[in-house]
Amino acid sequence: MKVEIREGKAKTLPDDSSPKLLNHRKTELQERQKTYRWVTWAQGIPRCIDAETEADLPQDVRFDNEKRSDFEHSLQYALLELSLKKLAIIFGRSWSDLDDFKQIFWKLRSPIAEYCMKHWKEDWFFGYQCLNGCNPRMIHRCKKIPENFPVTADMVQSSMAPKTTLDNEFKAGNIYLIDYSIMDGIPANTIKGKPQYITAPLCLLYQHPDRGLIPIAIQLAPTPGISTPIFLPSDPPLAWLLAKMWVRHSEFQIFQLLSHLLRTHLVVEVYCVATLRQLPAVHPVYKLLAPHLRYTLEINCRGRTQLISANGIFKRVVSTGGDGLLILAQREYKVLTYRSLQPHYDFSDRGVSQLPKYFYREHALMLWEAIHSFVSGMVNLYYHTDHNVQKDPELQAWFRDISEEGFTELPNFGLPSKLSDREELSTLLAVAIFTSTAQHAATNNGQFDWCAWVPNTPCTMRLPPPSDKDAVTMEMIMTTLPDVSQSCVQMAITWHLGRAQPDAIPLGQYTEDHFTEDQALELIDEFRKKLKEIEEEILNQNAGLDLQYLFLLPSRVENSITI
Repeated sequence: MKVEIREGKAKTLPDDSSPKLLNHRKTELQERQKTYRWVTWAQGIPRCIDAETEADLPQDVRFDNEKRSDFEHSLQYALLELSLKKLAIIFGRSWSDLDDFKQIFWKLRSPIAEYCMKHWKEDWFFGYQCLNGCNPRMIHRCKKIPENFPVTADMVQSSMAPKTTLDNEFKAGNIYLIDYSIMDGIPANTIKGKPQYITAPLCLLYQHPDRGLIPIAIQLAPTPGISTPIFLPSDPPLAWLLAKMWVRHSEFQIFQLLSHLLRTHLVVEVYCVATLRQLPAVHPVYKLLAPHLRYTLEINCRGRTQLISANGIFKRVVSTGGDGLLILAQREYKVLTYRSLQPHYDFSDRGVSQLPKYFYREHALMLWEAIHSFVSGMVNLYYHTDHNVQKDPELQAWFRDISEEGFTELPNFGLPSKLSDREELSTLLAVAIFTSTAQHAATNNGQFDWCAWVPNTPCTMRLPPPSDKDAVTMEMIMTTLPDVSQSCVQMAITWHLGRAQPDAIPLGQYTEDHFTEDQALELIDEFRKKLKEIEEEILNQNAGLDLQYLFLLPSRVENSITI
């Protein structure tokens, strides 16, 4: 009997000629499609892998023993470090003063978290986080005051630079808006029988020539009225501080559920399931994507069962826990576009290409260009013409799985009806790799830094938003903020999810030799050299800065979503 052993070279289906090897491709995919199945976990969000828990996943995509042990023990460690057992005796009790949060803060810390503790009340720091915090995609240029946000020039004149006006700054392109109207009407959680509260704020910001980006007006609901005042920096200090806290509370919900969960984890899972179902291991696109899909299915299964399930951590401590989180994700999914997943379009569409000190934008664009260039080289190596793309049945089946099985119920998502050319394929792959690496790092890796000091980004609010600026007291603020137990869990879970992974594989480092061809290896080497150049540029840019932005440093960006 003649046995054919396949060489390591990547091959598309039209490049394979041996009947036995062609049959092997077919059999491999038939088996994979039985093993990896699509399922609708909930209507109105991307479809996912058919696995109720991580234990239902095939061993090939499970955590290894070291990863599993570390993941399961790190959260327990964090809770113990925070002396949760000791603090549990005062469960449900409010902190008495802002300084009391230091009781849990001193055990787990980071340089940025400590900086945050010192500066979180300052307006410039609030603005900095809109650009370089864990949710840097919300800010957009404002060309005129929204009708439902009746800010007048007189209200904000004291925030303007000398010899200028609000109208002048609009014309100069220096006025920006963050709009959380997607939160309007989201049902709030009930925790231990006590109602929590959610708002949908509007926040106007000004790029001040000396002070940087600063907030100049906040309205805590999308409908103006007597009970919905516009908060200003000139208001009583505690009223302005509490208004900013409400904005940051909305930021916690949006960043965790939309920017992080939906727009990275769930988007990449679609690519992951389609790749496992439709591309054999010899296919060049499989070889290209496989390192960037490592552990993603298991971490997503764990997220569905441990974080956002009916009895998960969000239900225990977060204001959108319960029904709210799914409704919020469904709203975002309806307006999700393929274009918004491409950073150069995202920044231009939001009108933020000229904002100074927007380090996330600068670094994201550098990484996008490096990834897109690398992917284009690989695509052109294995697809010599656009016709080759059109005539690869496995590739087209993979694309159909993504567009028709994964991203369902999305008429305005913006994917083409089929892959027609090499540029379309290159961009589709670049989106997958950028999202699973750089974009995930930008939203996930800093969450402990920005959320560890709980008043800066509270996970829930326990009183309704204030309707009277003069009635805000420190007692009201402390009763509004998360209680002792909620604060402990917020700090523990953000440390658990945001910490550097002990088995992390950095972007561009491939521990398994999927490619063996010299030309492919040369492209990988060029990619690594480019990443090294970006690393040096980012380090040079951050030299001497008190507050450094290193979340997109290539050596700190993981090759896939593993946490």
